Amino acid sequence: MVPRRPSGPWPAPLHAGLVDTVLVGFSLLDMWANVDPDDRAAMSCGLLAALCLPLRRRLPLATFLLTLPTATVTDAALATLIALYTLSSLSRHRLLLALCGTVFAVADFVPWPWPSVEIDELSDTYSLIHLSYTLATAVAPVFLGQLVQARRELTLRLAEISEAREHERLLITQSVLAQERAQLAREMHDVVAHQVSLIAVQAGALQVGSRDAEAKEAAVTIRRLSVQTLEELRHMVSVLRASGSRPTELTPQPSLADLERLVDSSGIEAELSTDLPGDLPPPVQRGVYRTVQEALTNVRKHAPGASATIRIHHQNGRLRATITNTPATRPALPLPSAHHGLVGLRQRAELLGGTVTSAPTTAGGYELRLDIPFDHTP
Repeated sequence: MVPRRPSGPWPAPLHAGLVDTVLVGFSLLDMWANVDPDDRAAMSCGLLAALCLPLRRRLPLATFLLTLPTATVTDAALATLIALYTLSSLSRHRLLLALCGTVFAVADFVPWPWPSVEIDELSDTYSLIHLSYTLATAVAPVFLGQLVQARRELTLRLAEISEAREHERLLITQSVLAQERAQLAREMHDVVAHQVSLIAVQAGALQVGSRDAEAKEAAVTIRRLSVQTLEELRHMVSVLRASGSRPTELTPQPSLADLERLVDSSGIEAELSTDLPGDLPPPVQRGVYRTVQEALTNVRKHAPGASATIRIHHQNGRLRATITNTPATRPALPLPSAHHGLVGLRQRAELLGGTVTSAPTTAGGYELRLDIPFDHTP
């Protein structure tokens, strides 16, 4: 198991290097305080134990074995304790940890060198107090290492549980959203489609039964717009019903090539002027199309009888679309409106990095402006 990286301000490699330096320094101080400088063998074991501590994360068992001699031949056991703690914090083999702890206890308890020890010294060495101290010294790093390992594993499990709960919450949210979309699709199909179908039927009847040329032309326009609305509505219903299954492309989507047809079928006397190329990115084309569509819809609703001028051009790296209408020539009908059209246009423009502004004109009409970045390489 890889040890958990520190969460402090230090990068992980720098943090590990500082810790290793401090531990090596303390081990050298322990050797300097407990080892006779004239004992070359003990000094060599102490230096080996201190200098191999940086290897304890990658080779914990080998590091413990390399530090064991210094605990056997000297009283400097700090390096061995550090190596035993690291081994315990990284290893899951309880039998191995028990064996290493026992070996360290024996190495620290039995006096060295054995043949030269006097009987009186043995009686002091093998006292119950010394034995208890040695066992506690051997058990402490093993216990602390296992405690740190358990805490690290618990932290990982808690993180996994949190991630699983977040994933479950996301699935529930998607499920609720899919249900809402399915319900919305049913409402659109049962209510809106029905009403638009009645409009189309009534417009067809008016077209056949009326003798007035203007009324027939108006009926043709109403019927054509109703049929077009029904087609778009059916497509949106299919998209909503496909939510939660495989992705459904919103095709066909309007482009700049459809602007002229949109203006001609709007029922408004409008003039279109544009110098944009036809190979702009699809989001930009849809943004321009929807802006013109919303502007013409607002003219029909709020300024009956008005004419409109549509100017779309690019200059200095910006694409600008301006839709200006004249004042209304007859009273506007009280049609239902949620006032979400301009809000949607502003949000769409912000996604493209641009803006949408609207304001009345000095002549009594209204003007809508779209301004977005334009980057076209022919």
